[in-house]
Amino acid sequence: MLETDLYKPVYDYLVRQGYTVHSEVKNCDITAIKGEELIVVELKTSFNLKLLAQGAKRQRIADSVYVAIPVPKGGKRSAGWSDMCLLLRRLELGLILVAPDKNPGVEIVFHPNTFDRLKSVNSAKKQRRHIIREVEARYGDYNVGGSTKRKLMTAYRENSVFIACCFLKYGRLSPAQLKKLGTGVKTPSILAKNFYGWFEKISKGIYTLNPQAEEFLQGYPDLVGYYMGKLDQQPSDFFQNKKPIGHEPEKNSGNTSIIVHLEPETPEY
Repeated sequence: MLETDLYKPVYDYLVRQGYTVHSEVKNCDITAIKGEELIVVELKTSFNLKLLAQGAKRQRIADSVYVAIPVPKGGKRSAGWSDMCLLLRRLELGLILVAPDKNPGVEIVFHPNTFDRLKSVNSAKKQRRHIIREVEARYGDYNVGGSTKRKLMTAYRENSVFIACCFLKYGRLSPAQLKKLGTGVKTPSILAKNFYGWFEKISKGIYTLNPQAEEFLQGYPDLVGYYMGKLDQQPSDFFQNKKPIGHEPEKNSGNTSIIVHLEPETPEY
């Protein structure tokens, strides 16, 4: 399709609306005049930066500016449709879709309107809160900006790493014990959903770590070091109120050490 194929449907539409229409006036693809009102329409066979720049320039001279493009493949469900509309609305440009082989051959998707930035900001307050909470929940920055095809270190994943470190240090634990170590209120949900497949439920309310998690943790030594250091700051008798369920002497060069297994308390969900 050529830009000239877009012209006739747009021309006919504007004439039906009572405008006097001309083409290629002072670099404007289409001009339409009714009384003192001047409308400019820029035609392009695809949505691109050049089209936006042309539209912005025409706003200096016209009362209203529209961009006209062919109906995209997939229509309004096509990839990038919502982003395109957001950008055009933000620039206060109108959008016309053209289908020369149909009748009517044009659709006015939206007219140029003043962009209400305050309304836009207020509508995104929830997203803003989510971003701030996500940042606050992360310890470090382990991602590379612009990444699209690699696993990202999110606050949820960091929380899972912290839980994994607790298992590395203490062995089997209950959700209640983990929360007392500081893993947070999402601990029972993280263990139950086991999104990354790192945890194993070995008995009612008792979990441990599997080798898959240990392999992943090797790729983030700084993060693991941070959380292990955090756990090392816990008092040595942190679980002193837990009842030992077994004492096994371990013989090693004549020295005897005691391995104490802690009886887990009833988990809190």
